[in-house]
Amino acid sequence: MDEAGWHALRRARASYDEPFETNPDGSYRPRITVNPINEPYTGSYHQASTSSSSGTWAPPSGPPPGSSANPPGYYAHANHPPSWMPDEEKMAFEGKERPTLSAIERSNSYGRLDRMEPHLQFLCGPLLRYDTVYAGKWHGAILIVTADAGSVYSPHPRVALVWDPLRPRPARLASSSSGSHYLSPASTLTPSPGGSHPGALYGGVQYGPPPSAPPSWTPSEYAGSSTVLADDIYVYHGPYGSCTFWRMMIEVPLGEAEMTVAYRINGGHEICFTVPGREQNLRWAAYSCNGFSAGINADEFKGAGHASGFDPVWADLLEKHAEKPFHALVGGGDQLYCDSLMREPELQEFVGLKTPQAKLGYQISDTLRRAVDRFYFSHYCLVFRHGKFAQANSTIPMVNMLDDHDMIDGFGSYPEDLQRSPMFQLIGERAYHYFLLFQCFVVDGLDGIDPNPGRHKMLSTLIGGAGAWIPYPSHSILTYMGPQTWMIMLDCRAERTLNRVCSEATYRRMFDRLWELPASVKHIVVQLGIPIAYPRMNFLETALESSFNPFVALGKKNKMGMGTLVNKFNMDAELLDDLMDHWTAKNHKKERNWFVEQLQSFALLKKVRITFLSGDVHCAAVGVFKTLSSSIPVNPVVDHRYMLNVVTSAIVNTPPPAGVQTMVASLSDKTHKTMHYAQTDEAMIPIFQQDTDGKPPKSKNIMGRRNYTIVEYDSQTQELFFDIRVEKTKGIGTTVGYWIRAPAPGWNV
Repeated sequence: MDEAGWHALRRARASYDEPFETNPDGSYRPRITVNPINEPYTGSYHQASTSSSSGTWAPPSGPPPGSSANPPGYYAHANHPPSWMPDEEKMAFEGKERPTLSAIERSNSYGRLDRMEPHLQFLCGPLLRYDTVYAGKWHGAILIVTADAGSVYSPHPRVALVWDPLRPRPARLASSSSGSHYLSPASTLTPSPGGSHPGALYGGVQYGPPPSAPPSWTPSEYAGSSTVLADDIYVYHGPYGSCTFWRMMIEVPLGEAEMTVAYRINGGHEICFTVPGREQNLRWAAYSCNGFSAGINADEFKGAGHASGFDPVWADLLEKHAEKPFHALVGGGDQLYCDSLMREPELQEFVGLKTPQAKLGYQISDTLRRAVDRFYFSHYCLVFRHGKFAQANSTIPMVNMLDDHDMIDGFGSYPEDLQRSPMFQLIGERAYHYFLLFQCFVVDGLDGIDPNPGRHKMLSTLIGGAGAWIPYPSHSILTYMGPQTWMIMLDCRAERTLNRVCSEATYRRMFDRLWELPASVKHIVVQLGIPIAYPRMNFLETALESSFNPFVALGKKNKMGMGTLVNKFNMDAELLDDLMDHWTAKNHKKERNWFVEQLQSFALLKKVRITFLSGDVHCAAVGVFKTLSSSIPVNPVVDHRYMLNVVTSAIVNTPPPAGVQTMVASLSDKTHKTMHYAQTDEAMIPIFQQDTDGKPPKSKNIMGRRNYTIVEYDSQTQELFFDIRVEKTKGIGTTVGYWIRAPAPGWNV
């Protein structure tokens, strides 16, 4: 369950009654729009503004009059000179020497800022995506979004890459200090209550330090480079002009050891990421739930030294990346929360309709279509270029799969009449379009939907069956995570209905591809947005479905303040869609059990270890399937049914209310006999033997704190190591590790 609690629901509901700001012509202002990043450099020195939008944009000449902010590329330290300051100036700063340099000499002693030439007016990016490794080459892509007004496209936008296995790594790949040079972008929006949108958290102008200069080095004979021209893959036509999506498909030949790859867009400043060695398994970080639910005050999660409540745990992830680089960043669903779509002014007529029947028949206007497009475009730009997350998604190659909040809360788990309504058809189509565009860098019209291996532009894409409520097939991902490790990210949203998670066609194509994996593979990670081995809440599902539930009845009539207990779409119980999403929901249980059995048979014959990776529930946990035994437990090493379900959620969002955590914890010790017919037992593993402060935990099975997970392959033991990093104290970001290992497959075939 990913609900934030009664008080958050009440605050969210109250936000719908707030008045909208109006334009001079009387029209309503959108809640969320986006302006270009208003500076002349690559999309890294971000400036925040809450000023009104305008149709013309130009790079600023410096801080506004009266501002105490420093010029772009500089960061004021209170008590000591920063590392980028010239030695002569450091001595002057510390009072040790007063150099007699001219103004020109002083200016020249500072490092120059690399500027893009020709200039591009960034709205979002650069975003970095990992695709796969094929024939000894790393495959990925870079995406940027630019405003056509103010950008120069002749010569064509390009990216220059340089790699050298002998080049020293930068002293620091990332920083968790609040002075990070990835700060809030320019944005225009009306903040929602509690500042729950990233763009609402910054005002005025903020500047950060320049990137650390890489150590001086002379390219070796093994160095390589390439220049890739960008392809314009989509044009968004918004209220302030047209914007272009540019994609650069990149390849890097792998060497014997991991190496740093540096890239520059149009000659702008250098950004680096790390690729593994040819025989090295990737080290990667997994996360989910990168945003706050409606009604949550983000400032309550902002500890000392952090710019916003979104940043603390991301800062810890970046610190771990600086210590030992990640080769991939796995987004397991809810990379952003799009539920605030329903607060846009053009949708208020729909929200205000009194009966479900009126909402089912509500017709879509061109104005409404434009508003939905504007929301998803602006929301993605603001979230993906914001704070520490922006630093991560441009320096650690992403590979993402969606869940419901990437579209709208509960999409796919509502009754058929609502899913087929014009409003939900519009939301589903545009939400999935922007998921493919921003998170996968894919446009079906260009890249095709051929399900045959190797035919898609992104080699890891696995095209499945037709979408249930959207005009797209499912887009799962099967990607290389090393010679011994692969990962399948199953699209559990495109085909979802009340009675189905994925179609037979998708499962068949998935298993066909899995059987083709090389014999060297020992581990397959099956990423599912929602946990498949997790405490049941079927009793609550039954209660909420009942027409005799007095709380739901009062909610439908909005009596006694109970209106928050029903959703805005068809007045079903607010929590019901979350429960119907779960694999253990009564309508999905048969499919779930079949899927687990198929994976068991595959694991046995292919001799690979299956491990599930999930998010969604705003808690950390580890479930397990294993062979049923009435006496001595079967050794996991030789048990082909032994499958962990590592649950890592959320990196940003609030944990469930204390009462919900207590209920889930009490259910986590219950014995489930659902799969005893298949000689399969399931349980939760008590991984949390102590709390983050060393004291006894409230539950050894469930941890209700923000978290992410680091995954590494142990070449000595052939185990897959999962280190769940749990925030030690709310808002601080520093994490404590809880680890578990998926054993190598040790049975005989």
